[in-house]
Amino acid sequence: MAKEYDIAILGGGTGGYVAAIRASQLGLKVAIVEKGQLGGTCLHRGCIPSKSLLRSAEVYQQTQNALNYGVETDNTKLNFLKVQERKQEIINQLHQGVQGLMKKGKIDVFEGHGRILGPSIFSPTAGTISVEMNNGEENEMILPKNVIVATGSKPKSLPSLDVDGELVMTSDEALQMDHLPKSIVIVGGGVIGIEWASMLSDFGVEVTVVEFMDQILPTEDKDVVKEAEKALKNKGINIVTSAKVLPDSLEKNNGIKIDAEVNGEKQTFEAERMLVSVGRAPIVDNIGLENTDIVVENGAIKVNQNNQTKESHIYAIGDVIGGMQLAHVASHEGILAVEHIANENPEPINYNHVASCIYSNPEIASVGLTEKQAIDQGYDVKVGKFPFQAVGKALVHGEKEGFTKIITNKDNEDLLGVHMIGPHVTDMISEAGLAMVLDATAWEIGESIHPHPTLSEVIGEAALAVDGKQIHG
Repeated sequence: MAKEYDIAILGGGTGGYVAAIRASQLGLKVAIVEKGQLGGTCLHRGCIPSKSLLRSAEVYQQTQNALNYGVETDNTKLNFLKVQERKQEIINQLHQGVQGLMKKGKIDVFEGHGRILGPSIFSPTAGTISVEMNNGEENEMILPKNVIVATGSKPKSLPSLDVDGELVMTSDEALQMDHLPKSIVIVGGGVIGIEWASMLSDFGVEVTVVEFMDQILPTEDKDVVKEAEKALKNKGINIVTSAKVLPDSLEKNNGIKIDAEVNGEKQTFEAERMLVSVGRAPIVDNIGLENTDIVVENGAIKVNQNNQTKESHIYAIGDVIGGMQLAHVASHEGILAVEHIANENPEPINYNHVASCIYSNPEIASVGLTEKQAIDQGYDVKVGKFPFQAVGKALVHGEKEGFTKIITNKDNEDLLGVHMIGPHVTDMISEAGLAMVLDATAWEIGESIHPHPTLSEVIGEAALAVDGKQIHG
């Protein structure tokens, strides 16, 4: 007999389990269907494990350069197996926490592969879910009033690059490496590719980044990209842009060899391993969408501002709808969908107010429009920019690379965008995000007294710099 719920959620990743918790808080009966582990990509194959490795790489680099701080260390060694053990311990602890939250919220978790069924004896509309249970038992049938699709995404590849998980990897396989290669070619210079390039370089791996576009990090502000490229090259990373990988040129032996066309000329790249990092694709196959009227455009589920699909009782959130493929975005889309189901009248998400972060070394964070986007949209802009090298705490930290850049509308002083590169900027961008939400001006940020000495002073000074009033620059 089918089990009835107010909401059934396909996918127990960050967006899915957060949506379930919010539904439980609102008194709704909710179920999650997850064929893998609760926490999804972010917890097990993305955000958390990669940041754990990045932190280990940062500590390794700091230890190697400890003499700069007056600390003598001899025979610094990297134990990569211990690095991986620490990563797994963090994942396990957080996974247990999510499982505990499900029990606390009395949320039913079905461990298996869920598919949406069309109209049937169970329901006159599409939405019944058949769960093929992992334990091999008979399929469970779930009859929900509403469905939230939160199936996430998977790494993309290129047709000519045979991902074997050993010599040629995506980020999924790279996270499971038991030893570091001596050299690696990273195909793709987007966020994931640059984080891996920074991390592996800090671990002592020889890194080459091959990027199809004319710059790495194509969605970031050009000033930030220029600074990031300079910092990465100073690490010894070879960055090649405007490079088209040639079809069928991949050779595998004891390592890999690949050809690319760079500015009209063929170049050959060789390394011990290759990481393919060319984006992520929404998971829309084999979940029963063909049994519904749900529209899929460019590989992603189409939704309205309330995250409803064409089937108004079926919602979709997170990577599966494309857009900003960020864990914190998926979480808030999940909350919005649940609150809309519960008639709470939630405000639609303003994606221009969502901060994004890149956890390379140096870190990058941004919210709002780039300078080029603002100009292209017809704004007359004023820009304030302030370097970390003029901030005392940055010198104390020994991390003086980077800056904060604030873009405003000259006509009414509105904030249009804030872009940061430097130490701990991913922890500081929320101030800029809050300023955007509150419709603050640069003057108001500058009037906020930032404590000294802190890294956050760079934001206050950049805000003052919009009108040429910075103190230390």
